[in-house]
Amino acid sequence: MDISQEKHVVTCFLECQGRILLLKRSQQVGTFRGLWAGISGYVEDSADEQSLVEITEETGLSPRELTLVKIGKPVTVDDIKTGVHWVVHPYLYKTGSAERIRTDWEHCDSRWVKPEELESYHTVPALKEAFLSVFEPKQ
Repeated sequence: MDISQEKHVVTCFLECQGRILLLKRSQQVGTFRGLWAGISGYVEDSADEQSLVEITEETGLSPRELTLVKIGKPVTVDDIKTGVHWVVHPYLYKTGSAERIRTDWEHCDSRWVKPEELESYHTVPALKEAFLSVFEPKQ
């Protein structure tokens, strides 16, 4: 199948006490079922606004519980299977409210992991690249 369409999505990473939130996509979502991901969704108006909308919808956190750390450069992924050229807009936010996370129907599991553990999870395409575009390791 050829790449026939382009779709823009946000992928948001939440950091709390040096750990990153990973969410396992449920069987009810349209794409990448059963894979680990950040908080994500289709960009409707602006990516900046959508990042906060998705975090609120998927975790129950309000924008006042978040601090924007970094906006990364977009990462692209060509998905031959679906014919989609994905443009992923990465964001990193800090929160002090890890215990307040309440995932919605889009996810069936969640974990707070150390950044170096990301590679041990079966993730959506280019999750590591999106993460590296916003994450600066402590020296």
